[in-house]
Amino acid sequence: MPDNERGGPRPAFRLEEFADYLRFERRVSTRTVEAYLRDCGRMVETAVELGCREPAELTLADLRDHLSRLSDRGLATSTLARCRSALRTYFRFLLSEGCVDTDPTEGLEAPARGRPLPHVLTYDGVVAILEAVPIEDGLANRDRAMLEVLYGSGVRISELIGLKVRDLLLDDGLAVVRGKGDKQRLVPVGGSAARAVQRYLRDTRPGLDTRSQSGGALFLNHHGRPLSRTGAWKIVRRHVDAAKAAGARLGHVTPHTFRHTFATHLLENGADLAAVQEMLGHADISTTQIYTHVDRTYLREEHRRYHPRA
Repeated sequence: MPDNERGGPRPAFRLEEFADYLRFERRVSTRTVEAYLRDCGRMVETAVELGCREPAELTLADLRDHLSRLSDRGLATSTLARCRSALRTYFRFLLSEGCVDTDPTEGLEAPARGRPLPHVLTYDGVVAILEAVPIEDGLANRDRAMLEVLYGSGVRISELIGLKVRDLLLDDGLAVVRGKGDKQRLVPVGGSAARAVQRYLRDTRPGLDTRSQSGGALFLNHHGRPLSRTGAWKIVRRHVDAAKAAGARLGHVTPHTFRHTFATHLLENGADLAAVQEMLGHADISTTQIYTHVDRTYLREEHRRYHPRA
């Protein structure tokens, strides 16, 4: 299986050589070496998800989004600052070795905890991406269902591809999601997402699962096997690029952008912060508070009442 399927670091990223550089040329402490390798390892995971085959393919926008995702996971400000330092040191090493021509970390700032996320889609932006899925594409139902679920439920990309058909409670507009630490939570997906998934289950998935290789996974690739993280990223990127080509002003969009947008749109429409926390699967409500862009009074109401596509 290729490295991009496994999600493991590739030799092209030269982390072992970077470790030697830190130990023998920079003569930093063992603890710092371990921390920097851990930080750069997280960056390589993001690069693999983006489909980057080597560090030269990463852009400043990719690295900014990577740090924002780490902030969303609840990492301390000091940890984010160290991660930024690790990335800057790493790319300077690559530059000195002739592995990259430019340093994408120039201008990279560590995001501060508690401030609004740097980029959230407008509702019109979400619609533009959904409408960019070509109806004549044989996998249009799958792609539309994936995008609807990402926006309609706020699940992480790993949670999306981990969904099983048996996890769906579509008559109730719900799904059982397995999050970090294999913790399960019940997530509303909304009426629009539920209808899109039903179309996919009825019209598309049976034609993909002809060899019984799905293992019960909801979203399948064209070979009938469970969709990989990289495959899901590529699908999102393809339709975002199509929407931009049609004139939509979207900015830098990743699968995680839909999660940010889901939470922000709910809160902007008056949903209760604690309810959004539960939907997102955040252990600490302070993590959810990064989505509160202005002070407001939160009303305790149903997901269906507030979500634009419920």
